[in-house]
Amino acid sequence: MSAQSKKAQQLARQLFKTSLVDGAVSAERVAGVLEYIEKHQPAHAMQVLKTYQRLVAQEVARSQAVVEHAGQVSAAILQSIAEAMTRRYQRPVSAVAKPNPSLLAGLRVRVGDDVFENSVAGQLATLAAHV
Repeated sequence: MSAQSKKAQQLARQLFKTSLVDGAVSAERVAGVLEYIEKHQPAHAMQVLKTYQRLVAQEVARSQAVVEHAGQVSAAILQSIAEAMTRRYQRPVSAVAKPNPSLLAGLRVRVGDDVFENSVAGQLATLAAHV
């Protein structure tokens, strides 16, 4: 990795840290970072932006439980999942519903890189793998 590339990544990490308020990404701070980059146009601005975007996307994914479901999912279930994930990860986690008819029935919850599955499709896949 070149020295310029390291500097671009270091700047992106510094900008990312300024985007956090109480451990969560702040939309206002992100807007400020983008204004700063546009105004000052640092060296290798595109690389800085790409690295910054990746860091923000990772942080957002860590604070959101994407609940895939085949049937209906109530607001109470989403709230319960959000509370459970908040306890598990010891940080605020919100739950967002995402329909996925291929699950047949049940739920798949994704928080960052972690996946929790209790769906018919997942159970059938496990069964098929063990037969």
